[in-house]
Parts: sequence; C-alpha cells; structure tokens
Amino acid sequence: MDVYISGVGMTKFGRSKDPLQQMMAEAASSALKNAQLDRVDAIYMGVMSVEEFVGDSNFATLLADTLGLTGVPSTRIETASSTGAGAFEAAFYAVASGHMRHVLALAGEKMTHLPTAKTTRILSEVIDRSERRYGATMPALAAMIAQKYAQEFNLSSMKLEDILAQVAIKNHSNGYFNPFAQFRKTITKDDYLKSQTVSYPLRLYDCAPITDGASAIVLTSEPAPIKVSGIGHATDTAAVRHRASFTSFNSTKEAAQKAYIMAQLNPSDIQFAEVHDAFTPFEIIGTEDLGFFLPGEGWKALEENVTQLRGRLPINPSGGLKARGHPVGASGLAQLVEIVYQLGGEAGPERQLARAEVGLAQSIGGLGNNNLVTILERADRKRILKEGWTPDYHPEIKVLKKRPASEPSEGTGTLETFTTLYSTPEGFLSPLTLAYVRTDGGEVVMACNPDYRSPRELKMGKKVYFKTREGLYVFEKLSLWSRLKRRFKKQP
Repeated sequence: MDVYISGVGMTKFGRSKDPLQQMMAEAASSALKNAQLDRVDAIYMGVMSVEEFVGDSNFATLLADTLGLTGVPSTRIETASSTGAGAFEAAFYAVASGHMRHVLALAGEKMTHLPTAKTTRILSEVIDRSERRYGATMPALAAMIAQKYAQEFNLSSMKLEDILAQVAIKNHSNGYFNPFAQFRKTITKDDYLKSQTVSYPLRLYDCAPITDGASAIVLTSEPAPIKVSGIGHATDTAAVRHRASFTSFNSTKEAAQKAYIMAQLNPSDIQFAEVHDAFTPFEIIGTEDLGFFLPGEGWKALEENVTQLRGRLPINPSGGLKARGHPVGASGLAQLVEIVYQLGGEAGPERQLARAEVGLAQSIGGLGNNNLVTILERADRKRILKEGWTPDYHPEIKVLKKRPASEPSEGTGTLETFTTLYSTPEGFLSPLTLAYVRTDGGEVVMACNPDYRSPRELKMGKKVYFKTREGLYVFEKLSLWSRLKRRFKKQP
C-alpha cells in the first residue's frame, strides 16, 4: 500500500526552557493541525536517552497523555542518533501494512540543561563498551575516521582542514535562512580556524551542537501531495575496530541500496539530500556512501560547488545537524520535515530549491552502525515504473572475514589512526590521546597513551609497541628497548 505524508511540525531548535513533553506536543499539534486531524490510529515516538537527559521513563505513555490521545497505542523507538528516522520507519510500515490509516511519528530530545561533560558522557553510551572505557567519545571516533580518510585519499592536514571548513561554512550559510535553525549565522574561514580543537583534527565548528528540539510527521494511506517512495535500514558492528573500512559506513550503503530498490530510483535521480553531518567529515563520507560521488571524491564536489544551495545536488539545505542543531532523538525526523518543506515549495524564498521533486535523507545512529535512508517525492511526479528495472547502484560492502578469538596482551603493530581528545567525558583527564593499532597479527585494538600531549608527535603508518596496563592497551614509540624486549620474549 502506498504511504503519503499529510502533515508536519517542528519546534525551533536550540536552547529551550520548555520541558521535553511540551516541545514534542507542540510539534505534534502542528503536524496534526497541518493534516487536519484530531486523532490518529497510532503514535511511534522517538527519544534517544530520555531517562538520562530528563529523568523520565515510559515516555510514550506520557506523550499520548499530554496530547490528549489516551487510548491510542503509543510506542517508543530508539536507534541512537537515528531515532527520529527509526520512528518514521515504524510509522511507515504500520500504514503500509494496511492495518492503520493515520499514524503520527514524533521525536525529540532535551539536552542543553546539563553540563557539557555529562552530556558528552551520555552521548558516548552508544559507543561499544570496550572502546568507551578508554574515554572514547563520538568526536574522538569521528576525528580518527577523518584522519584515516585524509591518509587513504592523500590529503594533507592543511587540505583536510580546508575541506572540513568548507562543509561548516556551507551549512552555516544554509542555516542562516532556516527559521528553525539553532545557528542562524554565517561563519568565515577565520571563524572556523579560531574555534577550539575538540578532538584533533576536528574543531568546534566541525561538530553539531548540543540542542533541544522536536519534530513530527503524520503518515497516511490517503493520497496526499508527498509520497514515501523508499526506506532502507541497516546495522553494522558496534565496535569501530571490527570494521573492514574506517572511511565508509556499510550500514549507509546497505540502507541506501534497500531504499533505492524500493523506490526504483538511482542516486542520479535524487535532486537534493539531507545528510547526517553530526561531524563535517560525515557529510563527505555520506555523499560517497549514498552513491552520489565516487569514494574519495565527495570533497571535490564540495569544492566545485555541486553541493551548494544553488548547485546541481544541494546537500543539507536546512543547514544540516551542524547549523540546524542536533537534538539526537529528533534529528532524523527533522531531516524529513525539511524535505517535505522543499517538496511542497514551503522552504522560504532564500532556501527553496529550484528542483525539488525527489529528496533523500540519510540518518546515522551511533557511530555509523544503525543507519536509515529514506526517499520522499512529490506524488504528482510523472514517472513510469518499468518491469524488470535494475538499479545502477552496486556498493562495495567490506566486512572482516573473521574476528580474532582473543586479543594479544602486548606486541608491536602499526598506528592505523589516532586523535588527541581535548573535550573529555566525565571521569577522564584532558588531553587524552587515543589510537587504533593494527597488530602484527592483523587484529585492530584501541589503545591510549597518557604521555602524548600533542598529535604532532604521532604519524599514521608508524610502528608502535603496545602493552596492557590496568586492563587497557597503552601504546608507545617502538624504542630499541621494546624491540629487544620483544625479541627476548620470543626466544625459547
């Protein structure tokens, strides 16, 4: 059964004094009014970490009660930072099943009232426990991915810095025109360079902000101007070190493939996209994983103005998570609200795109391991669905053939990638140097080194010595002593 969108609603993102349930009720009421409905058949509600952020549980019931919709089944969805997209997916399948006629997808998060270190700790809980215990945060892991991307595609540190600055500048420029955005201000390259380093090489302007906000969409089986064409959802390993690639996300590729096949569309058919840019390198990687550009060439499209607001393929016309803000539970649904505004010609004169008949949203959960891709299009778009259609999107999915049964206690290896984290979670001293080390046996382990204060002292591809200390791997330069120690251990 075809599924349409009959109403949307969203609060302004940023710092709010309102309680979370009030923000979410505001967004829901706007969507219901837009859909000309007083009641729905079900509510699928998304919040990522409401127990930690606001101290409430059973939130799906609280929202139904707040909205005056007691009696309506209300279910909570959680897929980390793609939670809003996950709530939309559940609502979509409820309507597509034919069992329900009108369903409300609702998502939100309230984060700004807590200290930054505590919020960082809460957000880090989505990271694999074995990596989180080193003090790894989302910015730290994103920084190591950015470093690896630069190495793999032969980008100097200055070139990487320039590319990431361009992403931030573009998205702040787009957010300037978005009345719902947290940051309605443009930034310059100088502003970017003056911002503090969060986790080398990522600066403050490379990271989406801590945000309050809510978004809502009503899905229906009744024909409406906007149609849901395709949805794809895929997961990946919880631990980043267990992946075959650090520079692309399998879960985006697999989700995109499913969405394109359901919609019978190819990447070249997409006219604009909202791509999950919680960190600026993720926009570049996302556009490559979605098939818009070849691996290692997403940044070239940025430099050639292809992804600008008036370019051939605008990316994040809303300002993205970077400028619109990132209330983690709501962001995936907010991306879809933006696409509805664009498809309906309601994005405003400064932000409205000239070509807006089909748009795509990519939402990342966790560190690239619970991702959703959704395609919306205008219902009046004329196209013929051919029998025997086959997609031209055939992504390479890299997976590890076998995980090691056990990890070595010490040895030598190669520095895969690294970062120095300056904004640490609760309980960890700053600065904190973290790395992924590929052991001589081929396993990848996370390691730390409390003695390295500057990332300039390290270089990817260099041999290091690692050992366990208090249950954690610690790495150091491969000195003559460590070489001799290793040799003596091997002797019978």
